[in-house]
Amino acid sequence: MEIPSEILTIAEKLSDSGYKAYLVGGCVRDLLLNKKPKDWDIATDAVPEDILRIFPNSIYENSFGTVAVKTNSSDEVLKIVEVTTFRLEGRYSDKRHPDEIKFAKSIEEDLARRDFTVNALAVRIKSGQSRNGIIPIRDYPCLRRQAGLEKCLVDPYKGRKDLESKVIRAVGDPTERFNEDALRLMRAVRFACELNFSIEENTEMSIKDNAGLLVCIARERVRDEFARILLSERAMFGVQLLEDFGLMRFIMPELEKGINCGQNKHHIYNVWEHSLRSLDYATKQNYSLEIRLAALLHDLGKPDTKRGEGPDSTFYGHEIVGAEMAQRVLGKLKFPKEIVEKVTHLVRYHLFYYNVGDVTEAGVRRFLRRVGPEYVDDLIKVREADRIGSGVPKAVPYKLRHLLFMIDKVKKDPISPKMLKINGDVLISKLGLEPGPIIGAILDILLDDVLEDPAKNKEEILLKRAEDLSSMSYQDLFVLRQKAKSAKEEFEAGIEKEMKKKHWVK
Repeated sequence: MEIPSEILTIAEKLSDSGYKAYLVGGCVRDLLLNKKPKDWDIATDAVPEDILRIFPNSIYENSFGTVAVKTNSSDEVLKIVEVTTFRLEGRYSDKRHPDEIKFAKSIEEDLARRDFTVNALAVRIKSGQSRNGIIPIRDYPCLRRQAGLEKCLVDPYKGRKDLESKVIRAVGDPTERFNEDALRLMRAVRFACELNFSIEENTEMSIKDNAGLLVCIARERVRDEFARILLSERAMFGVQLLEDFGLMRFIMPELEKGINCGQNKHHIYNVWEHSLRSLDYATKQNYSLEIRLAALLHDLGKPDTKRGEGPDSTFYGHEIVGAEMAQRVLGKLKFPKEIVEKVTHLVRYHLFYYNVGDVTEAGVRRFLRRVGPEYVDDLIKVREADRIGSGVPKAVPYKLRHLLFMIDKVKKDPISPKMLKINGDVLISKLGLEPGPIIGAILDILLDDVLEDPAKNKEEILLKRAEDLSSMSYQDLFVLRQKAKSAKEEFEAGIEKEMKKKHWVK
């Protein structure tokens, strides 16, 4: 690991101007863990006006003493480096923002306001320490675990010891830290996930005691921390910690309904355990945030749709109820519209029945028409997570592999009105039809014909069929259209058949 030349240049310019400069927070923590820092922060005793004088090409648009220094680096992480004046913070009336910020005189005072000991670390950088603008970490005495480390590592809260012990511990009184910014309740869990650390006992107890403070935090900030937990390598562990610490009820209480919701003979885990194991599979496969959310939420509707108890209990329609719930809970957390729509769609269609030999090519085309070919790959990933979360040994059994084969076989066939060889304009120009609902009805019927047999997707065939349809009475045409639109999807028919078996009805 190396300290980038951009960082050293900023620090040395501050030092040359008579000010102190320290690397602080997460970048020091990551360097000590031999990880590449995600960002670089510098703390200094120079006030914002002094920083702006030293670095004229900078931006200062806040009241927190943080100046964004531009570096012209080609590295996106280093294009802008935040340089912040040592500061003290007053009371936090809203549990989110300090009522008052004052500039401090020392780095020790600045570190006292930080959240956890592993982030309350600083490294002094002085002018003349670099060689060719770069200091290899292995040659930098303050970052070597040797006797000279204390010369430039500032560690008033024994953060280095907690790093070595792999412990997340609040700086000072944990209750004070969480009352300053209640989002730290979730940040403790996130750091435990990302670093593979445990949470110190007093810090854990304080999280449990102060979990209710999370209601004071903007939903966008809660969403961002929750997403980072889900994107960590220990997402399942993180979600379980959120529940154990009493935080989940203030994030996504709908998930908690699954904790005591037992399932039927097709599952060995309750809904909560199954959902977490599904998430764990998606995490281990390094799937996207949308897939991880869908894996966690795909059975959100089961508690509300459960009928009966024991091995023959049912959850008929849980995918529909679950999709509505997923849309609602993700909306409350202010997830972007495109994420909400995708996850909701995956939850809605995660349940499908496919049996080799029972479903025709026409059925597969209708399946693609219903779920959208652009969603198929992700839908299969959710289905894999669902299977592994149920305790079965194979994520992709022969049935799923055969389905993928069938999808590949028919994927170029027409499955939407846009893929028909004629459109409304053709019907108007060649058949003399008037614009209106009759055009839409005819196209729906033609599409169903083509879904059944793609060979019919030829202009002359479709025009002849359309001409015959146009001669029908208005009532008969719309009856035929409704029949086409409600043509029994073979996947859904299979689900219905399975459900009837469970309900002992024919």
